[in-house]
This record gives sequence, C-alpha cells and structure tokens, in this order.
Amino acid sequence: MHGGCAVVGSKRTYELLCRFLARESDSVVVFLDFRLAPEHQHPAQLTDCLTGTLYFMNHAKNYGVDPNRIILIGESSGGTLVSTICRELVKKMHVPKVRAQILLYPFLQILDLSLPAHQQNQFGPALTMRRAAKLAFTFLDEKLDNVDDMLNNAHIPEIMRMQFKKWISADLIPEKFKARGYKPPPPVPFSKELYEKVRLYDKTMSSPIQDVDAIIQQLPETYILTCEYDIFRDDGLLYKKRLEDNGVRVTWNHLEDGFHGVALFIDTGITEFACTRSAFEDLLQFIKKL
Repeated sequence: MHGGCAVVGSKRTYELLCRFLARESDSVVVFLDFRLAPEHQHPAQLTDCLTGTLYFMNHAKNYGVDPNRIILIGESSGGTLVSTICRELVKKMHVPKVRAQILLYPFLQILDLSLPAHQQNQFGPALTMRRAAKLAFTFLDEKLDNVDDMLNNAHIPEIMRMQFKKWISADLIPEKFKARGYKPPPPVPFSKELYEKVRLYDKTMSSPIQDVDAIIQQLPETYILTCEYDIFRDDGLLYKKRLEDNGVRVTWNHLEDGFHGVALFIDTGITEFACTRSAFEDLLQFIKKL
C-alpha cells in the first residue's frame, strides 16, 4: 500500500517498486489503489484497502496464490494502513491469516511528535516535520494554523500522554539513536482545539502501538525497515519493541544512510541509491524465507 499520507501517491509512482518485487521475489504483486483525501474523507482510504485486501484473500486461488502465504506491504503511511488492516483482520473469522506484514519506514503514532527522530530530522531530508503535519491536516480536511503547537505536543492531554508513556516515549529509544541530539521537550499548554482535530485519526488509524496486548499477540510476523534520516524512525523502533514484548517475531533492518522515501528509488538506474539496493536485498531474503 502506497504512502503519501492518503493525499498523494498512485500506482504510477510505485510501478518500478512493484515490478521489481514481483520479478525478484517470483511473487504475484497486487497494488491496492484507494481514494485520496481531502476529496474523499477518512475512513474511505481504510475502507478501500480493507475491502480490497479481503477480496484478494478470499479469491487468492483465482490468481494462482496460496491464501496462506499472503504478505501485506506498506511504505510510509501505507505502513499505517497495513498495520491497521492487520489489526482489523485479527478480529475477523473465516479469513486466511496474513503470513507477514512488511512496514517500510512506517508512520505509526501521533501521541509524541518530539521524539529524537523528530528533532534530528525535522528539516529533512525528503520529509520535514512541517510538511508531514500539513499533509496530515490535508488528509483530515482541517486547517493547521498552529504548526508549532502541534509539533510541541500541545494536541495531546497530559493524562493521555502519561497513560501511553510505557509504550511511546523517548525513554524507550536506545541511547545510540540520541547521539545526533535530543532534548526533552518543555511542557506546553494543552490545546483542546488541536486535540479535537486529531483524535479521530489517532483512534482509528495511526497508533497500532497503543493496541491491547491481546490484539498485538495475534499479529503476523513482521519486517520493519527504519532509516536514520527519517522523522518516523522512532515509530518503527517503538513498534518493534511493542511487538517483540508480545512474542511477535520481528525482522528489523536499519539503514544508517537511509532517508524517508528511499524505497522509491529502486530500479531507477543512475538515480538509485546504494542504500536502496541493500535494503531490497535484505527484504528479498526475508520474503524468500517465508
């Protein structure tokens, strides 16, 4: 499932990536397109992806696919969709089990937007914090006039932040990932206006880390790619820990020289990055072992 915060992105953007995966892994690759915001309001995107996933899972044999070997892959906010769909599938009876979920530098939470990765990579490369916030509010069809307040966590009440601190906190990020700089954010006044704008999105889409243990324990084997120069790096690290703490098998690959969007450069010739190729070599090994 493609990235772009459900605002941009298309099969044309991801064609090279999909063709590469199909060819090199000898797999059937299905690109799930979905309606984009703000023309189509949430939860249209999740509904489209869940409907398409269920259809394919129930008709996989018609495409020469073993229904017990289906992998869901999401890039960036596509990882948000994949993790959310895997959560929903756990609750459904009489559908095949997903063999694995693959999350490429996923966006997974909005409870804390001042984690080390947010601070270190706030100006990019590729995706800045301000750009990400504006895309998210375009998705919500809301105006964001106070970006700084949002990025300083004014959108979350203190009681909620403390409730989930055991799962979402800079304290859980390994020290080596703070080496490029990190300062605990100062307390800021709570903005009820911001909270009202983001709470539906947070509840339904962006925080699989907050799921109860009983759901997480049933999730499929997971592959997580994180990139050092990415504002969502720590989302992947926190989700990795949450899964492993609940007995879910996780394969993790961290690109020391990687950045947000690096996967889109695969098979692009002279514009392909060395870290892109190494990322897919590792990913292909994971897929072939399943």
